[in-house]
Amino acid sequence: MSPSASARKISYRLKEATKCPACGTEHFKEEMLSGSGRLNAGKLMPDLRRLYEPTKKWGKVQPLNYIMQVCPKCLFTAFSKDFESLNANELQAIKTTTPHRMKLVETVFGKLNMDDDREDAHGAASYMLAIDCYHLRTADIAPTPKKAVCCIRAAWLLDDLAQDFPQRPFNKAADFYYTQAAKEYGVTLELMQNGAEPVELALPIMGPSIDFNFAFDGIVYLNSYLTRKYINDIAKTPQDKIKVLDTAKRYLSKLYGSGKASKNKPVIMIDMSKEMFDDMGSMIEKLNEEIGNPPASQPETT
Repeated sequence: MSPSASARKISYRLKEATKCPACGTEHFKEEMLSGSGRLNAGKLMPDLRRLYEPTKKWGKVQPLNYIMQVCPKCLFTAFSKDFESLNANELQAIKTTTPHRMKLVETVFGKLNMDDDREDAHGAASYMLAIDCYHLRTADIAPTPKKAVCCIRAAWLLDDLAQDFPQRPFNKAADFYYTQAAKEYGVTLELMQNGAEPVELALPIMGPSIDFNFAFDGIVYLNSYLTRKYINDIAKTPQDKIKVLDTAKRYLSKLYGSGKASKNKPVIMIDMSKEMFDDMGSMIEKLNEEIGNPPASQPETT
């Protein structure tokens, strides 16, 4: 955070130190102050990102930058609830992979001190580090859905950095994490069906933005959105693309159908789901025409 931003008192440090369970380093987590018009919510994007408009008093404020707990020395990173709960195997894996995390940050951002006041680079780095760390965590803490939300948040913040610093290759990093998000959301959807991870443990932080938690509905919707957008990276042949798209579309049909029958579903979610459902149907039709298949039957949405 720049000196001018610090003077605006956007954030503060917790008075109680947090001790890293991996290397023992103590640090004081930075938290964002709330109220006084610091956040000026803008529109909700098709990928469920809430934009925040700069204000004359506070300037640009990005609340996502302050979420993750990061050890500034070994760069072990997690959501706060998971930060102090390493078992013996996780602890060894985190210690062993410290050089990898340091290299990751240096490669993408250059010199970046994760103990400095947070700007977008620190926010993006925190989610990238969390993804790497959750790869090493056991299934009982539901690491996959947490990786999914970290992937899309990393992509959002890298997108912002690409706009601010077009001379840097942040756009390539953003594309990578969007594609990773597509894969992680797909796996999360499978886990919701087979119970291999307790996905419900991750629901309070699934968001994916922080102003409204779309929870399970958000997982279903984002799986379809990301699958549609990055289908060429997820599947290579028309046949595989049809299979992946059809699976995502069937999940989406249940969300759209249940939404029409329930007043508890946000209207914007139902409207976007309907648009997505129709768009994916058109993509499948075009792919079927490409390989000479007859039109597929449409799943029920009521």
